[in-house]
Amino acid sequence: MSSGNNTYGDIHRYEPARESTAAAIGIVLLTVLEVVFIGLFTYGLVAGWGFSEFGNMFLGGLLAMILIDLAFVMLLYRKEFLPDVMIVKKRRRKWEDLYIREEDMDGTDLGGDAWENIKRAVYPYYKK
Repeated sequence: MSSGNNTYGDIHRYEPARESTAAAIGIVLLTVLEVVFIGLFTYGLVAGWGFSEFGNMFLGGLLAMILIDLAFVMLLYRKEFLPDVMIVKKRRRKWEDLYIREEDMDGTDLGGDAWENIKRAVYPYYKK
């Protein structure tokens, strides 16, 4: 595709995922660690660790480790197993954001021709 002929929604670049074995092993190990953290957290909630000051902080730390581990799993998955796709998006002009017609984008004159204003006041559908 040439860069000058892109329309909205065209795929500009598509690179397939690398799908490395090291990343797959890393995701499996991080998932096992995630299951261990979730098991400890669940056991801590059931056993009532949250009622002591140290147990409450420990449960909070476990919850933080669960979320950080999950973030690393998602980061590895996104980087290694999802394709790199760039889709063309056209930048809208400022006047389009304000719902202004293209012929009115420069605005109107203040005052202007008095006779035109009188005609427009008497007959609102009058064209110039």
